[in-house]
Amino acid sequence: MAALTILALSWQHLLIVAVILLILFGGKKIPEMMKGLGSGIKEFKDAVKEDDKKTPEDQKNNSNPTN
Repeated sequence: MAALTILALSWQHLLIVAVILLILFGGKKIPEMMKGLGSGIKEFKDAVKEDDKKTPEDQKNNSNPTN
């Protein structure tokens, strides 16, 4: 239980972190970073879905090519 209270952040803490980020990166850079993060997460999810669609036989054939 003590570990959970250490990680708990109040709205004041979040406000301070937001102000520090705004000072460090500026108002224009933060949306660009969030857009990049979102597109990276989307690409990762797409890759995981594509990998899950493959059958085990396809995965076995791709790991040991016979040519």
